[in-house]
Amino acid sequence: MSASTTMMGGGIMCKSSFPENAIRSLPNSYSQINMLSRVSGKPRSIHQHGLNRLSLALDKKPIYRRSVKLTPCLGLGLSQRSLGSTCFKVQAKAYEASSSDYVPDGVSKEEGLSETSSAPPAGQRLKIGIYFVAWWTLNVIFNIYNKKVLNAFPYPWLTSTLSLAVGSLMMWISWLTRLAEVPETDFEFWKALAPVAVAHTIGHVAATVSMSKVAVSFTHIIKSAEPAFSVVVSRFLLGESFPLPVYLSLIPIIGGCGLAAATELNFNMTGFMGAMISNLAFVFRNIFSKKGMKGKAVGGMNYYACLSMLSLVLLTPFAFAVEGPQAWAMGWQEAVKAVGPQFVWWVAAQSIFYHLYNQVSYMSLNEISPLTFSIGNTMKRVSVIASSIIIFHTVVRPINALGAAIAILGTFLYSQAKQ
Repeated sequence: MSASTTMMGGGIMCKSSFPENAIRSLPNSYSQINMLSRVSGKPRSIHQHGLNRLSLALDKKPIYRRSVKLTPCLGLGLSQRSLGSTCFKVQAKAYEASSSDYVPDGVSKEEGLSETSSAPPAGQRLKIGIYFVAWWTLNVIFNIYNKKVLNAFPYPWLTSTLSLAVGSLMMWISWLTRLAEVPETDFEFWKALAPVAVAHTIGHVAATVSMSKVAVSFTHIIKSAEPAFSVVVSRFLLGESFPLPVYLSLIPIIGGCGLAAATELNFNMTGFMGAMISNLAFVFRNIFSKKGMKGKAVGGMNYYACLSMLSLVLLTPFAFAVEGPQAWAMGWQEAVKAVGPQFVWWVAAQSIFYHLYNQVSYMSLNEISPLTFSIGNTMKRVSVIASSIIIFHTVVRPINALGAAIAILGTFLYSQAKQ
């Protein structure tokens, strides 16, 4: 029996052979492995909980009768395991979430997609639906309490720090009580995470500064322009090119945001620039994450937990330098006096829900495609804008609402054209 490892387009393909008469039921989980029968040439999908655990999962299933050895695949972390000898060749390719599904050689793209891109089962659709509802609901609640806190306590640097601190504490408790699996990290992981955390910290603080100066709806209208920043940075700094529909989708985004900003009744330059800086910072966060975190086996929930903890370490000294304990003490007393004891609950709620909505969004990336995530993110912004206008009785002129609608439509078109 022979096994080989081949690099294909940045991915990894492993090939091996087994007799047909030994196949049994295949394990189900997340990463896709395409099986190609030498007889039929038809791809069949099996799902496995992480390619680096392939051999372990196969050992747990009595799916092979006779024993052979599978040579380890470079980059996948497969150790030698006893497998049954069959007449199948297994092709496993690691690919980024943003890339298209792999279609084996000798199978047409249309044929491969028809076999591997079928609709998810009802249970999976329900799970995805729960993720979306939780994501949008938690985000709306966070934005409401965050704005309430900032209206009574205009100290965005401390507010941002508390959000990260409470989230980090929640994850430490989850790890200590074994409610969540403790991630396996090393120095290289934290080194790769550092630039991601810097960008995340800047984006988080800038967005909070923006919401302390302008309406929540205005901040999110400007933040809907993030795709335009992504295209500009990728084009001029990374040298990437995009199809024409992507560039055309930027026209309504930029035009809608400009119209909304020009007609905003309570326009504030600090609030506007805070949202713009947040857009730029989050674009760089995504770039650093994509470049530096390849091959780092940390799930979505734990990845965001580590990101929060490192961002907290980076942000805390700057929060003390910019605002300081003396200003915080005076502001806290005034807020409690004006709002009452419930102000403490507001602070706790905005911190807890900030972590939860981000955690759910990162977890959802493990379950849905980038396109679905982008569409969900666009609809999330719509729900935040609408709910904040209703709850805070924000006065919106028709021309301002038109600008917001155009910008959000452009964001939706961008998510379609980008795929």
